[in-house]
Amino acid sequence: DLTMPLSRHTGQIPESTWTLSFREMTEPWKGAVGCLGVAVFFAMTIGIISWQALEQPPEEWVLRGRDAGMLWERGRGALLLRALPAGRPVLAIAVGSVPATEPPPPRDRCWHDGRQFCYSWEEDAELRLSLEPPAAPGTECYSVRWTPLRTDMTLKDCFSMANVSWYGGPSIRAQRWPLNGAESPAQPLVSGDLSKNPDGFGPLLERYFLGSTGVTVTVAPDVSLLLSLESHQQFCLETQAGRAEPLHYQLCVSTDVAAAHRHTTSAPAGAARTLPDTVLLGDFPPRRSPIWRYHGPEGSAAKIKRGLRSLVRRLKRHRLQEGVVALGEHGTAVLAATDLVPSGRRKRQAPALVEPLELSITLSPYAGVTSPLFLRSLSGGEAAGYWLSRQPRPGASSIPLLTTWKGQLCARLNVTSEAALGWYLARARRLRQALGATYVAFEGVEGNSFLEQDVPAPVELEGDRYTEALAAALATLGNGTIISAGSRSSHLPLFVQMSPLRSDWSHAGLKGLIPSVLHYSLLGYNFFIPDAIGGSEAGATPGDPELFVRWLQIVTFLPVMAFGTPPWLCCDTWVLNLTRQCIQRHRDFVVPLLLKYSEEWQSLGYPIFRPAWWLSPTDPVAFTIEDEFLIGDEVLVAPITEKGQTWRDIYLPGEGHLWLDTNTARVFDGGTTLRNYSASLAEVPVFVK
Repeated sequence: DLTMPLSRHTGQIPESTWTLSFREMTEPWKGAVGCLGVAVFFAMTIGIISWQALEQPPEEWVLRGRDAGMLWERGRGALLLRALPAGRPVLAIAVGSVPATEPPPPRDRCWHDGRQFCYSWEEDAELRLSLEPPAAPGTECYSVRWTPLRTDMTLKDCFSMANVSWYGGPSIRAQRWPLNGAESPAQPLVSGDLSKNPDGFGPLLERYFLGSTGVTVTVAPDVSLLLSLESHQQFCLETQAGRAEPLHYQLCVSTDVAAAHRHTTSAPAGAARTLPDTVLLGDFPPRRSPIWRYHGPEGSAAKIKRGLRSLVRRLKRHRLQEGVVALGEHGTAVLAATDLVPSGRRKRQAPALVEPLELSITLSPYAGVTSPLFLRSLSGGEAAGYWLSRQPRPGASSIPLLTTWKGQLCARLNVTSEAALGWYLARARRLRQALGATYVAFEGVEGNSFLEQDVPAPVELEGDRYTEALAAALATLGNGTIISAGSRSSHLPLFVQMSPLRSDWSHAGLKGLIPSVLHYSLLGYNFFIPDAIGGSEAGATPGDPELFVRWLQIVTFLPVMAFGTPPWLCCDTWVLNLTRQCIQRHRDFVVPLLLKYSEEWQSLGYPIFRPAWWLSPTDPVAFTIEDEFLIGDEVLVAPITEKGQTWRDIYLPGEGHLWLDTNTARVFDGGTTLRNYSASLAEVPVFVK
């Protein structure tokens, strides 16, 4: 009996002994087995990652509309805009402020109805894309909003120039059409004075960019940002460091570049578009074109009066006795300081200064700190607020913000003060009446004085709000007002004076004229006054008769002809006779066209001066033509802009149209290029559709 239990026990004990023995045997191998397990785990992980990398596409849709959609490109961290259904590439936006390698998740964080996409990059920034209600039929718009999640975050989006020609934005010293050939470091997107800062942005600026693929980029007006232009690569919008402000803009996609701009301008505007005084164009008697700039003696009021009368006598002698004589700011100030005639007789006698021509005077919002104007304005307590001031510390009095204007230390008019504006406008009206002037030109409207002095600006004067506010105030003086800048003011009845150009053949001179014309007109500023024929800044070829003639031929087809150097001083009798012919052609042929298309601009917002792509919106050849322009849809002007040339290639836009050469009566097909087309010094190629 005892042996049986013993044998059962001996049957279990060896089993137990074997298990213990197995554990003892495997103990030295535990490390090896653990390593093997880790290796298998890593192999599986790498395999999964590799599978995901192979399976996941490099681009991922994040928001899709009916006509277009946006994708995220993983490799370089870019937003891609594509037109549907074919997926035509429209725009690539390189995102420079967040890690490119981190892709958005398959599902966004907005949790809406598919019209928005949201994503956050940890503690850097948040992206919100929204499909906007259609602004016009045939267009689709997206709101792009970046919000920084920390105070030192700088947001930056760069818009590729690869296969896209860009237009709009700021004016620059050597204007380009398209903008792709321009170069500019990152600087505030604010209008400026090119004579003070040649590398800065010019006096005309809108936060609107148009791409040849049918895309528009419109930056919100309340966003303070920097713009950089990298030649033939990209342009970038960037928030200012340390301000923790959002970057917000709208993208709109249309079928082509012309449709994109038409849809933008046809959108309901905040105010009706109004025309300036079209008599200045030379509409009907009294003829008020061209403009003759006075460059005579200005040492005293008596010398100025003699100089003006001398200029008028010379104009009469050369049978050029119609138009406007323009007096500069210094000459205006000299006359303003002198009691010319008894106050009761001023209105009746003053026009004798330049009869039978009209007079234009020049003012600015600046006053020299030693000038009687500035000192008188400070005599009253209320008048102390007439000038821009530094923001005072609590309990301290305000100090005028001093800046320079034409080499003098000056104060600048405070456009946020109703009292200051009322005083300034009343003074302008008195001067206009006292001097018998028909037109008043205002220089120095552009620029942000706080930004120039690196002083914080009050909220109401950030960006270009000074220019916008002053333009609105000056428009109340009537439609005979000329200003030197434009920003969100194209709807006002104002003429805009273009920046001075150099007296040479470069893009800072003659070659920059047509790009500037196209730029101003695209942004809605059709009633501009070009710089004086031949250029008003000293260049490489001063007094060049050929340059004068080629310049004259272009300006003939613009709203207003302006002369600095009279033709009898620069050139021979042949040029003088050509000048008379061009003035007559401007009145008989050009002005009726401008009036016709000004009605279209008022109702639809279309530019009067149009690029070649307006009639050929899908032809890549048309996107880079910067030496031709259309007046409306029916006249093509293709002047010579190269020294010594008497021929050029001419692109005739509009496939299916026919073009008549007004010089030879020959007819050509649209959508073609005429090679080595003849244009002697006496001719400018002009075609009528």
